[in-house]
Amino acid sequence: MDGDEAGAGAVVSNTVSGGTVLGPVVQAQRIDSLVVQAPAPYWPPRQLPRPLPGFVNRTRERRTLRELAEAAAGEGVRTVVVTGLGGVGKTQLIAHCVHSDLHVLFPDGQVYVDLADLRRDGAVDVAGVLGEWLHAFGVPYAHQPAGLGARADLFRTVTTGKRVLVVIDNVRQAPEIRALTPGDGLQVATSRTMLPALRMDGAVHLVVDPLEEREAIGIVRGWPVAQADGPAAAELVRRCGGLPLALRAVGEWLVERPQLGLDDAVRSLAPGPGGRGPVRGTVAGGGADEGTVDVMEQVFDSVLRQMPDHTRALYRFLGALPGTTFPAALPRAAGLPRVEAALGDLMTSHLVVSVGPGRDGAAPAGPPHRFRMHDLARAHAAGEAAALPGEAARSLLRTVTAFYTEAVAHADRALGDRFRLQAPPARPLTGLGFADGAFSGEGQALDWLDAERGNVLAVVRAAAREGLHDAVWRICESLWPLFHERARYADSLEAHPLGIEAARWENRPDAEIRMRNQLARAHRALGDLDRAAAELRAGEPLLERVEDARLHGMLAETGGLVALAQGRTADARDRFTASLAANTERGDQHGVVVQSYHLADAVRADGDHGEARRLLSGALRLARETGDEAMVPKLTLLTARVHADAGQVAEAVAAATDAAERAGARGLTSKVREALELLAELAGRTGDTALAASCERRLAELRGPGGRAGGA
Repeated sequence: MDGDEAGAGAVVSNTVSGGTVLGPVVQAQRIDSLVVQAPAPYWPPRQLPRPLPGFVNRTRERRTLRELAEAAAGEGVRTVVVTGLGGVGKTQLIAHCVHSDLHVLFPDGQVYVDLADLRRDGAVDVAGVLGEWLHAFGVPYAHQPAGLGARADLFRTVTTGKRVLVVIDNVRQAPEIRALTPGDGLQVATSRTMLPALRMDGAVHLVVDPLEEREAIGIVRGWPVAQADGPAAAELVRRCGGLPLALRAVGEWLVERPQLGLDDAVRSLAPGPGGRGPVRGTVAGGGADEGTVDVMEQVFDSVLRQMPDHTRALYRFLGALPGTTFPAALPRAAGLPRVEAALGDLMTSHLVVSVGPGRDGAAPAGPPHRFRMHDLARAHAAGEAAALPGEAARSLLRTVTAFYTEAVAHADRALGDRFRLQAPPARPLTGLGFADGAFSGEGQALDWLDAERGNVLAVVRAAAREGLHDAVWRICESLWPLFHERARYADSLEAHPLGIEAARWENRPDAEIRMRNQLARAHRALGDLDRAAAELRAGEPLLERVEDARLHGMLAETGGLVALAQGRTADARDRFTASLAANTERGDQHGVVVQSYHLADAVRADGDHGEARRLLSGALRLARETGDEAMVPKLTLLTARVHADAGQVAEAVAAATDAAERAGARGLTSKVREALELLAELAGRTGDTALAASCERRLAELRGPGGRAGGA
């Protein structure tokens, strides 16, 4: 089935005289008494990272940001590019400015993204970022367009006339942020390079240099350690290159070891047997990012040497992960010792930070259970992991791949019953390191899949390279609810070709059919109907090698949807008829209802209103007999559209009213909205002002304050 909300109900016949619907007061009263789910309470997004303590007052930079923010608080949009070396404190500068000065200037929303978390093979799914931001501003996923250009247009529309702040971390190229520009407000991007192309767009560049010695010593003096005011402080600042990240890592390490002082930290960074060696390049002088790496390698080496074995083991494990973030369940499932203690050590030293919103099945009020390493720490950890023997590295990847194969399958199954080729996972969620009852809350499974999608796709790519083909197609199959429900079609276009290749390697024609069908659905959603049809044509010869009738019906259904979108109604009818026959043959009553719906829609497009009503009547009867209540509102709404097309306005009004009532009772807000919109159109045809007013009142309730679209 292409959607998940549906239905129809008993049709109440009114009489028609001269094209005027009789009984308008009754219809309006039914609309007024509808049970509708109002939009959830809305709070303007506040997504910026929490500012950390110990921030040194960068007076010049903060003044510049404040002046630009004040200028952007009126009409129009300003773009600021904050550049500087990794670890120099760009993100914290922005976070502190917003927290202390700028939050009052942007009350309508503050959104944030770190592109380093989303970058895959150098590219970023910018459309996915816009999807999250649109959702944060109250646009449901189901109401968002699929393409990048359309989403960028909608984002500008939603933010025009509002005072919003957009912060984009770790930008590499100018095109990455152009589509993320709001209609009004301030856009701030951080980058390690100058991005000169943005100057042509009118962007202002703000350079953040490493701290001067006096400022950096001010950080050290705030530490509760011995000798913080002595000459060792200046030496430590020099060896850390004036980088706040390096200083914070050393400071946290010292605070955890009260028996040590600054001299000990300096010796740890000094040349000789106890230290790593001299700094090969200073950041403050030449400004080369290589200097940052050298400084941070010394700091990370020094901190890591003092860590216990279980912490070093976790650090190397994280360095070998294909993705950029990780759930706490992963190292537990991998059998690493003392995971919680090791995570605590790494977080204390600011080598690892917690991120949201994904949680290992915990209650929303619980602590976040997803983490990420700072990108400099991740690069250092990857170097540590590179020292692993080849077989150990491959074994680690197999462990990580097995974890995600089963975890993603659990999340998929928590989202409902649907046709799947693969059997349930062998291990329970608790065996994968998750809390008991994970994914049981409303939306938890889908939210977790969405939060982990970048990591999962990185695992799929790594597994494909290493020949773990069985896992690749299984993960792709389990990801379909995410791709479909959250419109992550760009991810689908990346994953499913790998799934197709994996199915071929495994000699699984059934899996290849499944992969091609899901890829065709993504192409169709993006409007590329020719590619969708091509995938289906490639899958059809494989049907001769499989016996499962569901696969025949599945390809026929998708083919019908593509044909209908292309205006080939006769072909669509043939395909839906074949799919209906396949579902009837295997006794799948829900499938019969769904395919009858699709066939009726195709017949309606052909203008055969009588046949469409016959099909819908039979599907309604079967849905009621089998308890398939979720389909009833959708079937009823299509019945109303058929009546409307045939000029049977009274019957259309009655059916649409019934559809709205049934959808409201099931909390299917989007179907309530569609029914009310159809009723408003019908009321306009007949001049039924009472009905039109009732529909507009209920639609306004659904939109909520400020005209936001509500519902799923």
